[in-house]
Amino acid sequence: MGRTKPIVSADYIVGITDGEGCFYVSIVKSKAYKSGYKVQLHFHLKLQAKDKGILDRICKTLNCGNVYFQKEQRKNHTQCYRYTVSAWRDIESTLIPFFKKHKLQTTSKGRSFKIFCQIADLVSQGKHLTPKGIEKIRTFKQSMNQ
Repeated sequence: MGRTKPIVSADYIVGITDGEGCFYVSIVKSKAYKSGYKVQLHFHLKLQAKDKGILDRICKTLNCGNVYFQKEQRKNHTQCYRYTVSAWRDIESTLIPFFKKHKLQTTSKGRSFKIFCQIADLVSQGKHLTPKGIEKIRTFKQSMNQ
């Protein structure tokens, strides 16, 4: 078997994200934050364990995030690996610019990404530190991943 390339193309990342990717925002109650909530943005790609190498190459290509084993508890489901980007600096400086430059092709994933960017804008403006901002983020979040 030949050597595999250590990176993948931007088009490949867009395609696999359209099919298997998820832009996600978590809002967790926390006394450590002025608003009473922690807001965190995440990007995930999950594939079967046999395809872990692809996730490793995507991680290397984007130069951010990590690949984790995700133990599957459900019967009739195979074990998986998950590529995750959740560090704010990586979301803001790498992930969002990448997908703004390399457009998603599916309507639903493109819509979720657009809302993800709107939430990221609110976070970068510090709006996540106010109750009004948290409510706006919750409203945006409800229309994601439908």
